[in-house]
Amino acid sequence: MQISQDVLLRAYRSMRTIRDFEERLHVEFATGEIPGFVHLYCGEEASAVGICSHLNETDTIASTHRGHGHCIAKGVAVDGMMAEIYGKKTGVCEGKGGSMHIADLSLGMLGANGIVGGGPPLICGAALSHKLLKDGGVAVAFYGDGASNEGTTLESLNLATVWSLPAVFVLEDNCYGEATASSYACAGSQRARAEGFGMPYIECDGSDFFAVHQAAEEAIAHARSGKGPVMMHVHLARWYGHFEGDAASYRRSEDVTRLRAEKDCLRNFREQVSTVSTIEASAFDAIDSAVREEIDRAVSKAKSDPVPQAADLHENVYVTY
Repeated sequence: MQISQDVLLRAYRSMRTIRDFEERLHVEFATGEIPGFVHLYCGEEASAVGICSHLNETDTIASTHRGHGHCIAKGVAVDGMMAEIYGKKTGVCEGKGGSMHIADLSLGMLGANGIVGGGPPLICGAALSHKLLKDGGVAVAFYGDGASNEGTTLESLNLATVWSLPAVFVLEDNCYGEATASSYACAGSQRARAEGFGMPYIECDGSDFFAVHQAAEEAIAHARSGKGPVMMHVHLARWYGHFEGDAASYRRSEDVTRLRAEKDCLRNFREQVSTVSTIEASAFDAIDSAVREEIDRAVSKAKSDPVPQAADLHENVYVTY
């Protein structure tokens, strides 16, 4: 698989932006200035970027409560995202959605979703729209191993096959549905589930950008060509707890240390690229520096931006009983 240097550098920048965005949120959330819950995507960057690098603005995605990585990979502005997480008027949803509900419909990002299993039904609707409009678009649902047991997800897999929708269902399996191991909660195999609904199943290592990129190329081409839906099973590992403040006592700290040493998709990416291209380390270092400055600006701006006011609502809705 040949990937141009421009594509490789864009992919690295996107993964680095996700990593630094999340690591900075880890620090900032501890100050108490960020309202609500925050779920970090650290360690999973290659999945979002490897998949979204095959998508365009016509294509649509739906995310999860752990949605920052998918937003950035689809092109949502970092400063607007940071402002949204801080609950500011300048956020992409005017500060009314917060971390778990970031969306940018102009980019085909239908939204992160606080409802477990909430994304797959949305993607069935989006995929049906693409099919009826004949615009060549593909709809991608990102969901976790916890959501793989939800009725909404299973119903969506069924419906997508029955209607032969241009949809890709991406199971990001980070081994835990909140604090419950997927090995305990998920009966049978995900392959059997996909095959039970009559759709192709593709499995890959989520710490390897090139493995994800190749698998996504196959899955998205299949869906885009009108052959129906595909399930992608991406094996991942989150570096932090389920949410910020989760003590994560359900797994050993040495396991996380090992994952960071062996399954760092950014480090693995740089090592792999150095063997197949002439990209210098200085090019990656320059990206690292630029991204740090971008995140610094986004945080500073978010902290100083105004909060939404009641008068900002376009209309007041009164309900009588």
